[in-house]
Amino acid sequence: MAIIQPRIYLSSQSPRRRELLKQIGINFELLLLRSDPRRDRDVDETPHAGEAPEDYVQRVCRAKAEAGYSALRLRSLPPFPVLTADTTVTLDGKIFGKPDNAGQAAAMLRQLSGCEHQVLSAVAIALGEHVEVALSTSTVRFAPLDEERIQRYLLTREYTDKAGGYAIQGHAGAFIEYISGSYSGVMGLPLFETVQLLRHFDYPTP
Repeated sequence: MAIIQPRIYLSSQSPRRRELLKQIGINFELLLLRSDPRRDRDVDETPHAGEAPEDYVQRVCRAKAEAGYSALRLRSLPPFPVLTADTTVTLDGKIFGKPDNAGQAAAMLRQLSGCEHQVLSAVAIALGEHVEVALSTSTVRFAPLDEERIQRYLLTREYTDKAGGYAIQGHAGAFIEYISGSYSGVMGLPLFETVQLLRHFDYPTP
């Protein structure tokens, strides 16, 4: 009789999150939320009026995990834990989501230039009615960025699908004077918090 290897589902399209899970040896399968008439629409990521960034990112992450597990049941897949993550950048209480275009990315980078900001990365795991969420908070300080430097960065198109309009593991790593917290969290999946949650679901971890 074959032994079923423990695994999880990763409900995320982010290649960075896949790389980070592989880095620590987590066995996972992708669970993408395809359009399906039997399920609810995609998770609404619009911040609520007056919602604190910390509350916002955890709420959205929990909703993604619940939506992922719902999709798992609709497809009659084996019931393994569903892991999701969500990352947002915040400066002075303002939420910086993913820019829709280069103009929005440039505006974000101008505001982050020469300042300290926070990167909030939530991770959630759902298995049946059991859902847990953890939050990682990191502080990042950017060097002052002149307009030429910002425009050169936009040419890389790294800002696409990145909270705050930048990727620490790419060219924008050169902008960062200082970081306090979780490097993997700034990338999009805080590994320490992820492992802590996996242990709560009896998943073998490093």
